[in-house]
Amino acid sequence: MQTKVMREITFRGLLLGVLITLIFTTANLYLGLKVGLTFASSIPAAVLSMAFFKLLGKNSILENNIVQTQVSAAGTLSAVVFIIPSLFLVGYWSGFDFWQTFLVCAGGGILGVLFTIPFRIELVEKNKLPYPEGRAAAEVLKLGENKESGMKEMLLGASLSSFSILLSQGFRLTSDGFGYFFNIGKAIFQIPVGFSLALVGAGWLVGLNVGSAILLGIFLAWGVLVPLLGSQSNEMLTNAQLLLNSSALPTTLEELGTQIWRDQVRFIGVGVIGISAIWTLLTMLKPTFTGLKNSFSIQAHAPQDLPLKWMAIIFLSTTLILIGVFYQFVFSTSFSPIVGWSLALTMCLSSILIGFLMSATCGYMAGLVGSSSSPISGIGIIGVILLSLIVLGVAKVFSLEVFGDNAKFFIALALFSTSTVIAISTIANDNLQDLKTGQLVGATPWKQEFILMIGCIVGASVIGPVMNLLYEAYGFVGHLPREGMSESNALSAPQALLMSSIAEGIFKSTLDWLHIALGAILGIFLITINFLLQKRKFSLPPLAIGMGIYLPPIVTIPIFFGALLAHFMQKNIPQDKQQTFKRRGILLSSGLIVGESLMGMVLAGAIVISIGNGGDGNLFDFNFLTQGMTEILGFAFFVFALFFIYRTLKHFKQ
Repeated sequence: MQTKVMREITFRGLLLGVLITLIFTTANLYLGLKVGLTFASSIPAAVLSMAFFKLLGKNSILENNIVQTQVSAAGTLSAVVFIIPSLFLVGYWSGFDFWQTFLVCAGGGILGVLFTIPFRIELVEKNKLPYPEGRAAAEVLKLGENKESGMKEMLLGASLSSFSILLSQGFRLTSDGFGYFFNIGKAIFQIPVGFSLALVGAGWLVGLNVGSAILLGIFLAWGVLVPLLGSQSNEMLTNAQLLLNSSALPTTLEELGTQIWRDQVRFIGVGVIGISAIWTLLTMLKPTFTGLKNSFSIQAHAPQDLPLKWMAIIFLSTTLILIGVFYQFVFSTSFSPIVGWSLALTMCLSSILIGFLMSATCGYMAGLVGSSSSPISGIGIIGVILLSLIVLGVAKVFSLEVFGDNAKFFIALALFSTSTVIAISTIANDNLQDLKTGQLVGATPWKQEFILMIGCIVGASVIGPVMNLLYEAYGFVGHLPREGMSESNALSAPQALLMSSIAEGIFKSTLDWLHIALGAILGIFLITINFLLQKRKFSLPPLAIGMGIYLPPIVTIPIFFGALLAHFMQKNIPQDKQQTFKRRGILLSSGLIVGESLMGMVLAGAIVISIGNGGDGNLFDFNFLTQGMTEILGFAFFVFALFFIYRTLKHFKQ
């Protein structure tokens, strides 16, 4: 009887994981191409898995954990949508090659799993990182076992956040947030407010240190850097009236401030993230070697990772497959065999090495702020820059011309190589989060690691076909598959557009390295400050500060609100009720994440069905209010939700 209860990997679980994977990966690819965002799929997958198994009358927390692990890997892998469409945007591809897309995504994903296994003991078991989504998923799974304890808090959080997202993205009655732009002289400032209750839940889980670091990043971006750089843009700022009459230039403070942030300040954020990532990598050298050393030891009475022998076999096999994929990509050109093999081997091995270096950083970031809040596109930018420079180096060694058709190929090769880095990084970003969930529910690490690889293979198998279908149905902005198509419904692929612009800027010598260098200098200063603060038992993680600079402020500011609310409430809770408060706070914040994720899935499905039937995707659009009114209503509901959370948690009976 006990053996049945402890079963983890089952055929029905694998089959259910495949079915949920197909749905979540498709939705993530569509949303990634449409708005440049993806959602974490582990919690919705856990909820669906529990619901399905309860219908069958059998419900195991470990089996449910395996299902969410498989689905989360595939859902996370869909973040390659941030880079692969860039091959269209630079004019190199006209369709998604199934085998190249599948093998790069699956191979990169499998390597992402392998590269983070050595970090599990140090980062998951020993380190006190919060792992917000991992803990939230564990609480969801535990509720499946315990029908009473905590269900009220979980349902409350889920109801609030799902209703909030329904109002904003479904009915369009409220906004997702707003930014108040104003100027003092030539300096432009923004006070941002975001209304995502799921991010409030994430902020509650990550704590005040991370939340404060993100707030500092937002302040640096919109209280210092944008005003400072805007003040130096004399022509744009002093000729405001001319701008108002020009359709080619920004016409409002909001447009001008956003342009300065997007074109200049965001790259300073990239520099901060990059140097912080290098610092994190250096600090992770000891845990890395310790983890590798632990991989050689066998603990007979403890759950184990995949054996080192199998890790080596899988690594070598996957590497050989990726070399073959790069060989096929390169030898579609007319280069000589020596040049072709040099390019294929150099770029393949470089992308694997950079992916390995990034995996430690991504695993740390996932533990620090959660998978959804980690700036994977920032990691992609670093990858594009490094790999583009490597391509240029190889071209210089062989005296190859870097213009015309050669330039287009070199740009495409750098982007194709970056897709491997992003596949590795996204899975590294997800793997440790899942292993944290497994640790909290008593799962076996090697079984989760095996299932993560299966999830990568299943997810990769649908990425190419789904992106082909989306491209044929809607096209990309500026790249339509058929004459006579309208761009009104075309997919914007914003992250892929950014990646392609960076690669083209490097090869055409138009990329502004100044702001990236400034960001690196700022990052060194922030690392020094954090080192001094840690001696006083406080921390402002530089990576989180870089995120505050790099990401849109309405996306990150709710994280601070959640962290501040949790800190304030905990200070005012009697000592004898602290543990109860912490548990209920985790459950309620987990519910906030669950509700928004599930409602986001429902709305995504409705949008896809609407467009597939000839509609415009606005099935629930009752937008008869002005933008100002939706912002007021959104703010009112957000304040109400925070106050309701405060009152509810404060007055829960122990």
